Amino acid sequence: MANVQTKTASQAQRDLERKRRISLVIRYFILIVVGLFMVYPLVWMVGATFKNNSEIFSTMNPIPMKPTLDGYVHAMDNYGGTINIWQAMLNTYSYVIPEVILTVISSVLTAYGFGRFKFKGHDIMFTLMMAMLFLPQVVLNVPQFLFYNKIGWVGSKFYLPLIVPTAFAVETYFIFMLIQFLRNIPKELEEAAKIDGANVVQTLTKIIVPMLMPAIVSCALFKFMWASNDFLGPLLYVKTPAKYPATIFVRLSMDSESGFEWNKALAVSLISILPNILVFFAAQNQFVDGISAGGVKG
Repeated sequence: MANVQTKTASQAQRDLERKRRISLVIRYFILIVVGLFMVYPLVWMVGATFKNNSEIFSTMNPIPMKPTLDGYVHAMDNYGGTINIWQAMLNTYSYVIPEVILTVISSVLTAYGFGRFKFKGHDIMFTLMMAMLFLPQVVLNVPQFLFYNKIGWVGSKFYLPLIVPTAFAVETYFIFMLIQFLRNIPKELEEAAKIDGANVVQTLTKIIVPMLMPAIVSCALFKFMWASNDFLGPLLYVKTPAKYPATIFVRLSMDSESGFEWNKALAVSLISILPNILVFFAAQNQFVDGISAGGVKG
């Protein structure tokens, strides 16, 4: 009887292990298929930069049959002698980096204020701030443009309409995200720091910020990609061709004269997104930690 029970338990264990392996194979197969489906457009884009127009539209194979560097050669062309892809990239990150820094600083300060302090009008102000999360940017474009134009910021060589607002915590999503992370940090840590003689600023910089770092990196990555890919903002506020960012330069590369040189347009697009890809992969561990930690209660 004991032998029968042992065999039954062993058989059940083998069946369970077999089911676990089958489940694991199925999951990895689905992940691989979905991954290939998502990566394929980027792989095809890279391959298409080395193709001519006829090959681009005649096959879905990402590998070029007759490779050519014409796309990259023409991607370096100037427009009116004032702007090229490298100048456009420099213009882009001359305002994207300040935007990211100011957004992170202002969002952390605002989240810390709402998350840790109670003051008069706290609930009303927080409600109004959250209401702004549902307000589409397109609604704000006209009044913002009229205001910036009136104070002389439109066409500013320092990209003031794009940079200055980020110093005032305008990204409600980031504030809300940081507040959720802040709720997972025990208040006892701040109380211990206060007992040790730390003031509010020291507590924020030495206790809160290091523990919020995964969330801060996530916010910085999102803002970096959003600002780098922004087309409407520079289109409204940048008036000098020499100051155009990469997003507008990509559009210039598809003008009426060379609009059918798709390898050139794709090469320009690929060069413009490479920094985004590199930054994301460089910070992907912190980004994953930040996203996953949001669902963990401390």
